[in-house]
Amino acid sequence: MHSFKKILSAIGVIVVLFAIIWAADFVLYPCTFMRNDIHAVSTKSFDDVFVGTSHGKMNIDPETMKKVDGRTGHNLCVGGEYPEDVLYLIKLMIEKGHTPKRIVYEVSPGYFVREKEVGNNYLLFYHEFPLSASKLEYFKSTILKCDFRTLFFPWYEYALSYEISHAGETINKKLSKDYSEDGFETETQKYHESGFIERYPVEVSDSDIDLLDEWFPEDIVKKNMKDLKEIIRVCDDNDIEFVAVTTPLSDVTLEACKEGNAALDKYYSDFFEKAGKSYINFNYGKYYEMTKHDLDSYTDLDGHMNGDAAREFSDVLARVLLEE
Repeated sequence: MHSFKKILSAIGVIVVLFAIIWAADFVLYPCTFMRNDIHAVSTKSFDDVFVGTSHGKMNIDPETMKKVDGRTGHNLCVGGEYPEDVLYLIKLMIEKGHTPKRIVYEVSPGYFVREKEVGNNYLLFYHEFPLSASKLEYFKSTILKCDFRTLFFPWYEYALSYEISHAGETINKKLSKDYSEDGFETETQKYHESGFIERYPVEVSDSDIDLLDEWFPEDIVKKNMKDLKEIIRVCDDNDIEFVAVTTPLSDVTLEACKEGNAALDKYYSDFFEKAGKSYINFNYGKYYEMTKHDLDSYTDLDGHMNGDAAREFSDVLARVLLEE
């Protein structure tokens, strides 16, 4: 009887600890735009879902594309999104019964030559997943690699003073299930309901062009390609059309990393051709002439467009996909 009471006491302590952890997470973990994005694709069905990196986030506007092709779409791209993340995002949509008709994967070479970094980035997507088998599988694949803070103190990489001062706003948004785009606009950019982030124009200098990283096919991490192959397999098994796209870069950036960009274009062209999938690189061949490559169309040397240029590119992308 005495030992039974000890067990009950231990269980009680564990329950209380988890309640405290949950409450702290509810109050201190901010409402990010990724919360909105994952809620959108797991509760609604879209013709197109765009996945990839910040280049896709800032350069692809689903609303502009819809005016051309009439297809509904949501931009699920974001900086820090590796192939592994894309894989579980697609699995979540399928599990929730909102399988898209097409996945458009924005291929940014930098996310294939690096391993996914351990830390808060692991939580950017996982934290917003609703309870699901996909989340459990995602947990085993990613969160178990992190230290205890990632699981028990998910807010640890955010500024605590800021989160405490905005706790009321965070609580209200979560309690009211507010998934509006309110509160995400800054002096430099605006988040749209479609998931597109519009960057405001700025003057860009090429003075730091020598600091750009140049990558080659031999730099590619094998696991990233393994995850990409699995993404294609999952799409094929669920009758999801798959298309890969690389968004435009400025001419100065293309020239600065000329050899690496050309080698990677050939590598991905060969890979997707072998996989039987379309790959459209707007930096080469006939596609180059369709888009803007002047530095004034970008907000940095990395290839993030300003809002006007992104909408023009999205119009072109929709027309090209219609032809493809």
